[in-house]
Amino acid sequence: MAKGCQAGRELLRVLQEEVTLFKPDSRAAIEAALNHGPGAVIPFSVLRELRGILQQRESPFYLHEFLEGSELYLPTVEIPERNPVLVARLEKIKAKLSNEEYKRMTRNVNNQGRRHGTLADLAKQVQPIKKMVVTVFNFFVTVAAAFACTYIGSQYIFAESASRVLSSVIVASLVGLAELYVLVRTMEGELGQL
Repeated sequence: MAKGCQAGRELLRVLQEEVTLFKPDSRAAIEAALNHGPGAVIPFSVLRELRGILQQRESPFYLHEFLEGSELYLPTVEIPERNPVLVARLEKIKAKLSNEEYKRMTRNVNNQGRRHGTLADLAKQVQPIKKMVVTVFNFFVTVAAAFACTYIGSQYIFAESASRVLSSVIVASLVGLAELYVLVRTMEGELGQL
């Protein structure tokens, strides 16, 4: 954070002319800056005091006119050396975390190096396919059964076979849509568990 400004020639000239009007502690800072020359650091408290003096004297000049050619003084920030004990401890923690990450990534790897899968692996791979085939077969059986039941049951309501077929198709479509809804919800739940 800036604590002062590096004085330009104009600011030093004004400070030299008005040095007697400043407080004693400000005079010491001004005299040190005058001895140093352009580029000397002037604290902001001295600049505030100079502004007050200019206002009291009702000077036609403003402070910003005297600050022309001056720059803010930003002291360099010294970065402290890192504690070697802390650095060693951090390295140990990093090594431990990377080792845990490696173990987490490789925990499901089987280190036996087998070339061929066992029968249990084949059963695990076939099980989802078997489940899908049973689900599709169940869907078709349900829709066909709904069509057949509606066709046979509608003979008591409709005399014409066209009306019976139409009502059977409508009921079979509704049952098929309901079955698809249940199927999608079930598969969505299974995918969420993976």
